[in-house]
Amino acid sequence: MRLIIVGSGIVGAACAYTASTLGVQVTLVDAARPGQATAAGAGIICPWTAAVDDPAWYAFGRAAATHYPALIADLKEQGESDVSYAKVGALLVGDGDQLEQARQRLTARRAAAPEIGEVALMDDRQARDLFPPLRPDATALFIPGAARVDGRRLAAALIRAATRLGATTRTGEAKLAYHASHVTGVMVDGELLEADAVVVAAGAWTAALVAPLGVTVRVVPQRGQIVHIGLDGADTSRWPVVLPSATGHYLLAFDGSRVVAGATRETGSGFDVRVTPGGLAEVLANALAVAPGLGAGTVLETRVGLRPAGPDIRPLLGPVTGVDNLTVATGLGASGLTMGPLAGAIAARTALGLPPDQPDRMGQPDRMGQPDRMGQPDRIGQPDRTDQAGLPDLAPFDPLR
Repeated sequence: MRLIIVGSGIVGAACAYTASTLGVQVTLVDAARPGQATAAGAGIICPWTAAVDDPAWYAFGRAAATHYPALIADLKEQGESDVSYAKVGALLVGDGDQLEQARQRLTARRAAAPEIGEVALMDDRQARDLFPPLRPDATALFIPGAARVDGRRLAAALIRAATRLGATTRTGEAKLAYHASHVTGVMVDGELLEADAVVVAAGAWTAALVAPLGVTVRVVPQRGQIVHIGLDGADTSRWPVVLPSATGHYLLAFDGSRVVAGATRETGSGFDVRVTPGGLAEVLANALAVAPGLGAGTVLETRVGLRPAGPDIRPLLGPVTGVDNLTVATGLGASGLTMGPLAGAIAARTALGLPPDQPDRMGQPDRMGQPDRMGQPDRIGQPDRTDQAGLPDLAPFDPLR
């Protein structure tokens, strides 16, 4: 079987890796445009803190977080050591009322999600012991189950592992090849690559790729500007993620005395990948408000990524109703590095006609529901349709046609 995946971000890379492990002939195509969200992103794996009133989104986020350890172990067995993933915990910084509300929410969720770990309230001294640049009066909840990952490094590891298993990569502009409502492959810079199935995981560029088929995918680019700060001589390798309550911004650290501060969420940015004074000011002001000790560091670089933002927070994931051999996987927004590996694995299995389940994690999804072409896209299932593990059924992706 021949599978072509368009897009080599975290979703496409995970899709290629999963399909390659199943013995499929895989070709991964990417236009190498600036602004790929994965290449810019620093991922925080901590879906349990989200104050989101959407059981389906939370179930998918939790399943994606618990998918990570097995994936990382598999990659290490494949010889990939530079995966950047580490379970370092997270500090949720806020005032007393905010932390109490968060503690109650996390305690309630921990009954069904023991991977959260034992949540602990920390005073300013304890918090600064874990993340020294924090302001002197910072109090926080410590969430030991949280992890971080560098999207650029993880996607590269997935692609290297897939290549060793036989996958090939192509760089160039892709266009879907189709006859009537049947996708036959992909044109890459004028050359036809035939395929039995195609997955479009092209992030914010997905809508333009599928539009010639009469398919509307409601995903648009949302610019995120992220600043990397160097702290000369500091051992940052085990510093936890910092989540200032109610700001939407974050801090996380990596090896090499590096702290990442992010990020803007610029809806309406289009495909503009500039670093702007306003974006820099926003990111740095939020970072220094919670961690003034970063002020003496060095600005190493600013990365800009275009998140694929859908009409709501749910991923756009599944086979396209009315178009044979086409699967869409996009719309993860700011949750891309949390959900991307699992979304890519599901996309691969779905495209190959296999049950998109992970052993001991997901039930048997119902992928054969009746299409409703005039309705809203059915993304990752209705909130009340969950299996015993709490993961939503995967329904066909019904675009507006």
